[in-house]
Amino acid sequence: MQLDCHSVWNNCLRYIKASTSEQSFRTWFMPIVPLKLVDQVLTIQVPSQFFYEWLEEHYVHLLRGAIDQVLGKEGRLEYSVIVDQGSATSQPYTVNYPEKNTSKQNGTAASNYRQNGSNFSTPQQEASAPAKPHDPQLNPNYTFDTFVEGDCNRLGRSAGYAVAQKPGVTSFNPLMVYGGVGLGKTHLVQAIGNEIKRDLPDRRIYYVSSEKFTNQFIEALRNNRVQDFSNFFLEMDVLILDDVQFLANKEKTQEIFFHIFNHLHQSGKQIIMTSDCPPRDLRGLQERLLSRFKWGLTADLQQPDLETRIAIIQKKMQADGIDIPDDVIEYLAYSVDTNIRELEGVIISLIAHASLNRREIDLELAKQCLKHIVSDIETEVGVDFIQKTVSEFFNISLDDMKAKTRKKEIVIARQVAMYFCKEYTNHSLKSIGFHFGGRDHSTVIHAVQSVNDMVTIDSKMKNAVESLKKKLRVRVTV
Repeated sequence: MQLDCHSVWNNCLRYIKASTSEQSFRTWFMPIVPLKLVDQVLTIQVPSQFFYEWLEEHYVHLLRGAIDQVLGKEGRLEYSVIVDQGSATSQPYTVNYPEKNTSKQNGTAASNYRQNGSNFSTPQQEASAPAKPHDPQLNPNYTFDTFVEGDCNRLGRSAGYAVAQKPGVTSFNPLMVYGGVGLGKTHLVQAIGNEIKRDLPDRRIYYVSSEKFTNQFIEALRNNRVQDFSNFFLEMDVLILDDVQFLANKEKTQEIFFHIFNHLHQSGKQIIMTSDCPPRDLRGLQERLLSRFKWGLTADLQQPDLETRIAIIQKKMQADGIDIPDDVIEYLAYSVDTNIRELEGVIISLIAHASLNRREIDLELAKQCLKHIVSDIETEVGVDFIQKTVSEFFNISLDDMKAKTRKKEIVIARQVAMYFCKEYTNHSLKSIGFHFGGRDHSTVIHAVQSVNDMVTIDSKMKNAVESLKKKLRVRVTV
């Protein structure tokens, strides 16, 4: 009977399947496509250069045995390696390699790599014990429902949701999310993973930090189980790598991640990463890795604006079943404008203080909490001290300074106080305005400019400002 490439390869697969583990068989042999059989030479297509090198290094003797079994000793194997996937208008670009015979045999590799990075099990071990279910290492609390959307993160959330609906299919592959500490990167990428897990439960998902990935790789090197390590990651449909900047200067770890990245990407699997800066600013990473990071979409998460911070506080309080006054929410949102993590820390502390001291949550309690938690909320000269000092100097009440009154003497005192708040505190313009009766940032800008103008043309105002500076400087140096 005339043999064709498909029947020959199917016979080879039967031989291979009987000689290796199920996971290794699925990972390394199922993706292979038979192309042609000419003069006892079987040509098979493999999806990447790394795939070809791995077969030659670890499975060459197994393949040789399969060819001998099916085609006889005269049979030969040739690889067609895809080096470029092509596009809608062009075919994939391939390179052909003949079979080599110099690699060492390693056909009975361990078939499963557990999430702790050090627990490998051989096929024989798996036969005597039930396989552990795959753990994607996702926090179930990190979902799109609990992720508050705002102008600061809208692009990242929209892209993340699109990826969650069609992992590996959109042009957002890889998806790189970057931003400063505590802005929600981990929450967003894990929300993608949880969404995929819920809607597509058959997909294999794995979340891992770069530090853990490195430790797992080191453990694999120490135990001569790098193949098991690679097999595990190459089985994933969705790989989420957090804080990729920590791979900097780890050459061997970057090398293995490069090959894993290539294989997953060429196989249509989804790759999601986070970093503290855009790819162009990452240092200590191989250029070929950086170029691949730019293949998909790069989305940044910025510091949350006031409205987003208010929404975050409201959602957090709602989730905890706690009702607090609007003025407390506004005070927290105005005062903590650094990142979401710090804001959540302040909320937790506020709830704890209220519970331990059996007090209602009010503005006074919020101010007390902030003094002990956020060092840069109140500097040595705080807003309260400036308001008190200026009101005493101009002989007006604090209530009048914060009121809506337009009396000239009160307006001047208010403007001077705003001027010193801008000069001596780290508060934003919005936050300063909030402490003066909820005025907007433009009012603060106008106040600062007015005081600067008055000082240059009015010697009386200049002397008043200099006197107040001396009083405030005493507080600064205390």
